[in-house]
Amino acid sequence: MNRKVGLWIDHEKAFIISITNDGEVRRIITSNMREHYVRYSTNMPGDGSAEDVRDRRYWNHLGEYYTKVILKIGDAKSILLFGPGEAKYELKKLLADKGMLENIVSVESTDKLTDVQIIKKVREQFPARSEFDLS
Repeated sequence: MNRKVGLWIDHEKAFIISITNDGEVRRIITSNMREHYVRYSTNMPGDGSAEDVRDRRYWNHLGEYYTKVILKIGDAKSILLFGPGEAKYELKKLLADKGMLENIVSVESTDKLTDVQIIKKVREQFPARSEFDLS
């Protein structure tokens, strides 16, 4: 199957649009993180400073979020990554580590977009094939 994926991503949400010959599927994955540091009240002895512990927990939580996203797009042959901030570049690095760099057709910076704007952008990148298109 020649699945194409458009992925708008930031640290809070990933909006995935999968396009195949059978149609289009939309999915949203949330990270459940509201700010850069997830606040925890305890510090275990030997774990380092409270800030180090928060940093580790934050990056571990973000890693789990990216893993969920990769599981949903893993079989895509063409991937468009876009969104504000650094999340798209962090995900690109993880995809490269998994040998999927050649599947990424573009990485673009955009502002926060509405769901309709995201869908429009993905459809422009991956126009629907005509039943007469033999390519």
